[in-house]
Amino acid sequence: MTYKLVIVESPAKARTISKYLGRGYKVEASQGHIRDLPKSQLGVDVENNFEPKYITIRGRGDILTRIRKDAKGASKILLATDPDREGEAISWHLATLLGVDPTQACRIEFHEVTSKAVKAAVKNPRPVDLKLVDAQQARRVLDRLVGYKISPLLWQKVRKGLSAGRVQSVAASMICERENEINAFEPEEYWFVEAEFVSGNTTFSSRYVGTPDEKKELANEKDAANVLNEIQNQTFSVSSLKYADRKKHPAPPFTTSNLQQEASRKLNFSTSKTMQIAQQLYEGVDIEGVGTQGLVTYIRTDSTRISDDALSALRDMIKEKYGEKYLPETPNVYKSRKNAQDAHEAIRPTDISIRPENLKGAISNDQYKLYKLIFDRFVASQMTNAVYDTLTAEISSETALFRHSSQKLRFAGFTAVYEEGIDDAGEETDTRMPKLSENDTVLLKDAQSEQHFTQPPSRYTEASLVRALEEKGIGRPSTYAPTISTIIARGYVSREKKRLYPTELGNVVNDMMSKSFPDIVDIQFTADMENKLDQVEAGEANWREIISDFYGPFEKTLKAAEASIEKIKVEDEVSDVPCEKCGAMMVYKMGRFGRFLACPRFPECRYTQTLLKTIDTPCPECGSKVIERMSKKGRKFYGCERYPECQYVSWDMPVDDLCPNCSGHMVLKRAAKGAMAHVCVNPHCQTRVVIESNKDEDNE
Repeated sequence: MTYKLVIVESPAKARTISKYLGRGYKVEASQGHIRDLPKSQLGVDVENNFEPKYITIRGRGDILTRIRKDAKGASKILLATDPDREGEAISWHLATLLGVDPTQACRIEFHEVTSKAVKAAVKNPRPVDLKLVDAQQARRVLDRLVGYKISPLLWQKVRKGLSAGRVQSVAASMICERENEINAFEPEEYWFVEAEFVSGNTTFSSRYVGTPDEKKELANEKDAANVLNEIQNQTFSVSSLKYADRKKHPAPPFTTSNLQQEASRKLNFSTSKTMQIAQQLYEGVDIEGVGTQGLVTYIRTDSTRISDDALSALRDMIKEKYGEKYLPETPNVYKSRKNAQDAHEAIRPTDISIRPENLKGAISNDQYKLYKLIFDRFVASQMTNAVYDTLTAEISSETALFRHSSQKLRFAGFTAVYEEGIDDAGEETDTRMPKLSENDTVLLKDAQSEQHFTQPPSRYTEASLVRALEEKGIGRPSTYAPTISTIIARGYVSREKKRLYPTELGNVVNDMMSKSFPDIVDIQFTADMENKLDQVEAGEANWREIISDFYGPFEKTLKAAEASIEKIKVEDEVSDVPCEKCGAMMVYKMGRFGRFLACPRFPECRYTQTLLKTIDTPCPECGSKVIERMSKKGRKFYGCERYPECQYVSWDMPVDDLCPNCSGHMVLKRAAKGAMAHVCVNPHCQTRVVIESNKDEDNE
């Protein structure tokens, strides 16, 4: 029987689409790129107009063989990779390898993995968009030239294993520069005077703002003390009173960067974890009783627009569930960012009738959390404004003026569903609104002074770094998560309590890059390069010419750097742990699985030690501490600290709890659908108690 072959990237998406298309179609997964530039060499012929040299990726040979075999028996080949530059390039590579003419109708595109979208796409194939392919090739070649030309210099001058990148170097530089600003910051003292006034049965607070004639700031304790002394026996009255409405507008539906920021703030997800789970929701999740379903639209987007069909369904849902007063007369319209490509819709649920509460327990806990975040944000984006009653009152005496501000929610509007998070909260607004009338006399009940100091700029979180990169035009939606993961993995940046700190190594590398390759770490230069790559995608520029314009000056800079940079020694951080073999105080090193301890006398002494993480539960066999360890294949397991004297080891984390049936110890065990459960270790019992934890939470 003949069939049409549909090729996607991931096996999960292949399974989902296969169910939608049924007989007459065969769906295969390329598992991402089949071919790429070689890892072992530059892979770009700079003497031949920057011609890239593509090879089949190691480990993809069997996949390519299987796809070629299926292609021979297919009546038609349809390339259904993701609808972006990278997906277009994968389709072009597949077409080239399979002998398919990319200028013919062989490419299908859908922005949500639903039956309707997929079936519509297979009826409307188009040629591969070679402008998108050129834009991806330009980015790939440019990043390869920067990375493979500068990284060996870092190995030679600083340390082996380091890397430089066009976007990662800018991101690391921003974190280093922020730390420099914090270190150079000199706090300035200032004081507040807060007073409590009484009017009838109402007590309210106000802040000193100056005299009735002019604004005045309190620079020191003496200034504050003078105000306190002046006001003790003075008479105060309400000199000004202003009641007003304040409307708060809902936030637009998610773009990629907004989603990463909000998931960091509200769910404490890293950017990489957010994108991993979002990809699962996009490709299709097996919902118990329903089957495989793509829950959200395409997750790499910088647009805030939504389709007319989705908008209509959402407005109907809001009217039905919340009532007409929560539905604006006309739909809310949001403008995308100035440099947005606007190629896809905003991230939204594929089907507004699939409520998050109906999925709890049917999908993993993290999938549920992220889907609920996307769902609630989408619903709130098309609801009415929240309305607050606000009061600003000025309380004055002969020599002092105090100001009171308060607000009270009158109508919840969209806040009944969702409110946007913030990175660094300011002072809370008083929600107690006193009943006052102009010229009322009020009684001074108490007054206190309080010292403050100006604060340095906050260190970046992943959320605020993503926002800053987007605002400055650095990178694109698909690059933020891997960029942050790379600078952390390379040891340039550490993450502590959600804040990003530059390491000593990061500062050394950034100093070298700033002095020797100022363009690479220059924000405006990098943003301009992103705009040029967008011009390639629009067909307004030739990608080889852009690379050529960049490479000439870059090559001269590289040669000058090779001649001028001296060897830099980065001192390792010394621990308080002595080497068990020679007694030297061990130092921290960065390895494949993160930081570890190593003897500083290497290579004479090669002793290393894993940084041990102790869990709260004692060893079930001897009562000693249980250590979290890592296998050679990178899998987490748990073992007694007294090994080899105590042989206790488990893939599952012991829990300091007792089985309700047999009083045996419990271990944390993975259950169906990604949920977690406490399971009794007694082989004759094995009682299972499902809990809320999820398989990804311990890996955060």
